[in-house]
Amino acid sequence: MVDVVVDVVVKILLENLNQLVMDNVELIGGIKNEIENLCDDLSEFNAFLKQAAMVRSENPVLKELVKSIRKVVNRAEDAIDKFVIEAKIHKDKGVFSKAVHYKRVRDVAVEIKGIRDKMREIQQNKAHGLQALQDHDDSISRGGEERQPPVVEEDDVVGFDDEAQTVIDRLLEGSGDLEVIPVVGMTGLGKTTLATKIFKHPKIEYEFFTRLWLYVSQSYKTRELYLNIISKFTGNTKHCRDMSEMDLALKVREILEEGGKYLIVLDDVWSTDAWDCIKIAFPKNDKGNRVLLTTQDHNVARYCNRSPHDLKFLTDEESWILLEKRALHKAKCPPELETNGKSIARKCKGLPLAIVVIAGALIGKRKTIQEWEQVDQSVGEHFINRYQPNKLVRMSYDVLPYDWKACFLYFGTFPRGYLIPARKLIHLWIAEGFIQYRGNLSLECKAENYLNELVNRNLVMVMQRTLDGQIKTCRVHDMLYEFCWQEATTEEKLFHEVKFGGEQSVREVSTHRRLCIHSSVVEFISKKPSGEHVRSFLCFSPEKIDTPPTVSANISKAFPLLRVFDTESIKINRLCKEFFQLYHLRYIAFSFELLKVLPKHVGELWNVQTLIVNTQQINLDIQADILNMPRLRHLHTNTSAKLPTPANPKTSKTTLVNQSLQTLSTIAPESCTEYVLSRAPNLKKLGIRGKIAMLMEPSQSILFNNVKRLQFLENLKLINVGQTDQTQLCLPPASLFPTKLRKLTLSDTWLEWDDMSVLKQLEYLQVLKLKDNAFKGEHWELNDGGFPFLQVLCIERANLVSWNASGDHFPRLKHLHIACDKLEKISIGLADIHSLQVMDLRNSTKSAAKSAREIQAKKSKLQTAKSQKFELSVFPPDSDGQTAS
Repeated sequence: MVDVVVDVVVKILLENLNQLVMDNVELIGGIKNEIENLCDDLSEFNAFLKQAAMVRSENPVLKELVKSIRKVVNRAEDAIDKFVIEAKIHKDKGVFSKAVHYKRVRDVAVEIKGIRDKMREIQQNKAHGLQALQDHDDSISRGGEERQPPVVEEDDVVGFDDEAQTVIDRLLEGSGDLEVIPVVGMTGLGKTTLATKIFKHPKIEYEFFTRLWLYVSQSYKTRELYLNIISKFTGNTKHCRDMSEMDLALKVREILEEGGKYLIVLDDVWSTDAWDCIKIAFPKNDKGNRVLLTTQDHNVARYCNRSPHDLKFLTDEESWILLEKRALHKAKCPPELETNGKSIARKCKGLPLAIVVIAGALIGKRKTIQEWEQVDQSVGEHFINRYQPNKLVRMSYDVLPYDWKACFLYFGTFPRGYLIPARKLIHLWIAEGFIQYRGNLSLECKAENYLNELVNRNLVMVMQRTLDGQIKTCRVHDMLYEFCWQEATTEEKLFHEVKFGGEQSVREVSTHRRLCIHSSVVEFISKKPSGEHVRSFLCFSPEKIDTPPTVSANISKAFPLLRVFDTESIKINRLCKEFFQLYHLRYIAFSFELLKVLPKHVGELWNVQTLIVNTQQINLDIQADILNMPRLRHLHTNTSAKLPTPANPKTSKTTLVNQSLQTLSTIAPESCTEYVLSRAPNLKKLGIRGKIAMLMEPSQSILFNNVKRLQFLENLKLINVGQTDQTQLCLPPASLFPTKLRKLTLSDTWLEWDDMSVLKQLEYLQVLKLKDNAFKGEHWELNDGGFPFLQVLCIERANLVSWNASGDHFPRLKHLHIACDKLEKISIGLADIHSLQVMDLRNSTKSAAKSAREIQAKKSKLQTAKSQKFELSVFPPDSDGQTAS
């Protein structure tokens, strides 16, 4: 396979160089012309590399040509990046020696000239490579034009209902002893899908007080599994780090014995030894505890239980139903395609993953008989019988639009089975340069479209969605993960996974651009690795661990040209001075235990786009002038962050307006000053945590008026801290809310239900989340008017007893989520809402559950062929045993 990622690298380099020319003239002045000439030379490669990436070819000339281009691109990138760092350091020291500076300018200019000479040599050989491309059809790339993807329900599985019920019955029945129910089947048969369906089932949620999901895999480490269990219960494993493996097992046993009835899912167990090592930590009491285990190995399954559950293959009819749903997004198959479609489904031999992956290949085709015949002929029976997973995946991979391929392969950087937050993935894609400016969409919207398209092509599984239907977490199936990992590490050199094994692994890193490390982080860093080529350092420790004070210094010294610094999964004790010289950083994510102050030097990292700071402290004092960071797009903290404000803002010289900033979450109420918010005019998401009275009290309404000035704000979150029901808060008038507000979250604000009259006036409001006593009072009367555009309403932990509402109040409501343990009834009038698709009741009264079933019954009578399916979920299950439909 010819290199897919080289063109992405070239585009990243061109973008970086153009930014350097435009924004840092004073730093690169002496080599500006050389850089511009280099940009011109590099741009000539783009069309050629884009063609090469879409052609599967073993042409040795072409492969060598692509490798040569990679080398020259990397050399150019290293030369410019190093020069900028040196120039910045000299400038900051204030002893900017012209002699030293111009010597370095000459040195870099000579280096760039050498690179350009090498590029001309490559161009002379380019004709050989182009010969391999001349007959290639470029129609695939046209399929990647920007468009809104259709919505696909990722839980749209076929043939699993009976299977799930059988396993659920086994889990709920039987003796009080610890029992193991193995689910066994070959790769791609749907073991994890079935286990997930069971794990989330309301009956299972109700029956088992404690539920844990542990991904075991072939490379399991018993100690890490034990620590993972402990961390899920205690949130901290610091006191367990020096324990022996046996002591950890006893600790897990102690925790599980103290808790209620438990269900533990062990996903992907490969050996009997793995089960023997793990099971000693599970107490055998008389509570009816259960272990659900998935495995490919029948010997492992029978070793754990003489009667495992053998997962069946799909019938030909079920296979066709699944293929039709996944390839056509629930649309009816055109008659002329049905013959080939059923033939393709039949050849998949009842293997669900083969069906959904090939469906992804069909999505990339035009819906013509010729296209479907081509896929039908490719999926020969011998092909499925031999079951070649990578070739199955490649059928879908090869038809992906060019820009999406690196995004898909990037899933391999995360640990196998890792639940990836969509927000994190999107910000990383942007920082890595995979998402380029093109058209009118923002980078975030474009990246979100890419992710949705990968889901729609059955290459990515959505694990969780937000109440308004956005992707919250996702992952790839193990088979697809294996493809991503193999393709990205061996063929494309997109990243390198550090598997710690001594000096060899330390030396290997110096030749790679991206490093990911899943364990032994501290041990690896203590060896003082070094690699100026490294641009990304991604750490995914299985549970948060404390690190020595030297870790940040060692990483900064080892990888001076870093762009992505993700150590969110470990705890860093302090930031060293070297860290503030990583001027190329675009993405920073770290966690601290004691950090109370984010130093001002962070503001000098002018390339940062995403800044994520987690700390165990109640407040965070941000001394850095983050609004002076011109490319900062997102600030996320898990606490109340106070931003710097000069004593006299009107005379302050620091008045830069940050046009890029989209997210500030969460900041202290006192930071909502005109000085702060006027410098972030394009803010889309604002989270405020602290004493919200500072915003809402009439005497302080000037602060809320500053929020009102945010003309593009769509998402506002107000989290009150330290408030009780004794202190009365009132919402400001609707005229003080941002005019385009689409999503509002209130938490712990103890407002009166009468204040809802304010929110009804917000004409663009679509999502309203009321959490942790956002409103107080036992009765909510809507009276006249309502929420004309509201689609999602969430009410959690309120003392609401009665609620008078009808379809007229919520004409466009789609999702209603209520977790109120005193609410007596859900108004039958809500059944008249044609758009209502989902109703969730959590910890509800029996009478509320009964009224919800009455709504369900009425909607089923009113349902027509064009109506949306209505889903009702009640937890805990009500007395009639009806939990969902």
